[in-house]
Amino acid sequence: MMHEISQRFFFDAAHTLRRDIEAEGSRRVHGHTYYAEVAVRGEPAAHNGMVMDLGYVRREVNLLREKLDHHFLDDVPGLGIPTLENLCTFIWNELQPRIPGLAAVTVERHAIGDRCVYRP
Repeated sequence: MMHEISQRFFFDAAHTLRRDIEAEGSRRVHGHTYYAEVAVRGEPAAHNGMVMDLGYVRREVNLLREKLDHHFLDDVPGLGIPTLENLCTFIWNELQPRIPGLAAVTVERHAIGDRCVYRP
């Protein structure tokens, strides 16, 4: 029986972005509150009934969050252009080696209704 558990977190960060539409405001330094969620999929272990201890997931997420929260995303090593798509991929690449069963990463900006989901 497969289950999926998840951990949500947020971070505040600034960035710039070159775009063809809504270009002027995007090119200036501006910030967002980003909401992210990482999902882990698997079968609960017989000895504890858990897919994975969420305390372990929280610990790994907090280490990752330190790389993003209150940073200028344009300068985060390994992120690339700070799009929602690249944020999802970056979070996946950072967590996947340390969180077995990582199934999906979601990044949202609630204030403007934007969302991206990465499921390899």
